[in-house]
This record gives sequence, structure tokens and C-alpha cells, in this order.
Amino acid sequence: MEFSKIIAVSGKPGLYSAISQTKTGFIVESLTEKKRFPIPSTNNVSLLENIAIYTYEEEIPLLTVFKSIYEKEEGKEAMSHKESGNKLAAYFAEVLPEYDDERVYTSNIKKVIQWYNILVKAGLDFSQVESVQENTEEV
Repeated sequence: MEFSKIIAVSGKPGLYSAISQTKTGFIVESLTEKKRFPIPSTNNVSLLENIAIYTYEEEIPLLTVFKSIYEKEEGKEAMSHKESGNKLAAYFAEVLPEYDDERVYTSNIKKVIQWYNILVKAGLDFSQVESVQENTEEV
């Protein structure tokens, strides 16, 4: 499973692996149910590799946050995303102490923890996933 092919589809729970692209959208496979089905191009699709979390200094890629959780939990699942908002915020502060609590909402934290748990259950080993280095130049 490649991290670069994992997507979230707005309006649909869970995570999906992009199998192929069609004229009208994507063929995806659910990471939890292992079922394949088409997603029309009218749906909003987000690659996890393009998502970042706000901190006071910069935006941290989601993969970096996942790796931090992975190290903290020693490769096991994290706490449930259904815990109280205060517990989730305290846990997230341990994982990413510099996160911007004014721009990162409890719903975002829930989603990150839920996605992490889905990926661990699906067998993704974050210690083997390499970060994508973007070559950006300042003008």
C-alpha cells in the first residue's frame, strides 16, 4: 500500500486507495471493507499526502503527524477518535506540541486520529513510508 495513493472522499467515511483513473473519476478500494467502486469526478477527493496541519510556525505534513503518532504508540493504534474533545486535544498536544489550537479544530483532530487508526489496521508501516520532498523555490 502506497501512502501517496491514499485518498479521503468528502461525504464518504473512511479512507480509500486509488486503484486507477477513469474518464469520469476514479476506481477506489476501501481500506476497511476491501471493496472496489467508482468515485465520480464531481466528488471532492483529497490525497492524504497533500494535507497539512497548522502550527504556529509552519504547516506540518500529515505524514509527519502520523509518524509522530506511530512512534508514540510504538506501531499500535492510537486512542479512539470518539473520546472527549479535551482528551483528544491533550493527546494531539503530546504528538504535535506546536499545533495551532485556534485553527486546528477538534473535528480535525478526530479525523487525523481516525485516519491513523484506519491506516494501522490496514497494515501501513509508517516507519517504512518516506516523506515526499517538494522542491519549492522562493521567489
